[in-house]
Amino acid sequence: MSDQHNIYGYNPSLPAAIIFIILFSVSTAHHGYQLTKSRCWYFIPFVIGGIFQVIGYICRAASHDNFYGIPLYAMQTLFILLAPPLYAASIYMILGRTVTYLQAEHLSMVPIKWMTKIFVTGDVFSFFLQCAGGGLMSSGGSMRDAGSNITIGGLVVQLLFFGFFVIVTTVFHFRISRQPTSRSQSDRDQTRSDGWRQRNWFTILIGLYIASFLILVRSVFRLVEYKEGYDGYTMTHEVFMYIFDGLLMLIAMVVMNVCHPAKVIGDGKERSQDYSDVVQLN
Repeated sequence: MSDQHNIYGYNPSLPAAIIFIILFSVSTAHHGYQLTKSRCWYFIPFVIGGIFQVIGYICRAASHDNFYGIPLYAMQTLFILLAPPLYAASIYMILGRTVTYLQAEHLSMVPIKWMTKIFVTGDVFSFFLQCAGGGLMSSGGSMRDAGSNITIGGLVVQLLFFGFFVIVTTVFHFRISRQPTSRSQSDRDQTRSDGWRQRNWFTILIGLYIASFLILVRSVFRLVEYKEGYDGYTMTHEVFMYIFDGLLMLIAMVVMNVCHPAKVIGDGKERSQDYSDVVQLN
């Protein structure tokens, strides 16, 4: 068979796929352990995202020397493409719960009752756009370009909401650093220890910053990739996908393993008190 029928434009690397299957499996399994141990159910989307990665790279491994099969190509495209929006859903929920834990609703740029709703709604919209676009791209034929454009739209939505999220997080971080609440101050003074690692609310924010930045970079890469088209340099050279998607998303998962919010805010169900007196005093 000739290369003109090769859906990928190259023969997917079996060793690379196996390595990422193992690494994503280890991180996902640890996230699953952290989830069940702490009962932090807001991390369920993140764990599902890890499972998506494992399935996606299994499909890539199966595509080695079998790069003409549309079903495997479709599955790896969808599962790897849709994992980051699932990470984002958990990341959005973490910020709202951290603000509540710190008793700092009055310092949030977005009202706490709307924060999770706004960001998760945008994330769901982005998810379904990318899902629809990925499905059309995988079907091949005349709908492939339309699917690519829809996927680009989903990535743009994801970038816009994630960019706004980073702004909201940064503003909150700045405000609580200048106007610490009693909870945030005591949490920093009595830093929770776990071996050599020190964890408090600041650690959570650092984890959110790093994971958000990595997802943003990955989304920009995917945007460039689909804009270039199926014959573009990034689409036809596998190394870019592993560096700017696989590796970045693996690092994001490991970062959240290390900076897991449950070690500070637990299941995130704690409710704050009335802060009108705090606002008046300030």
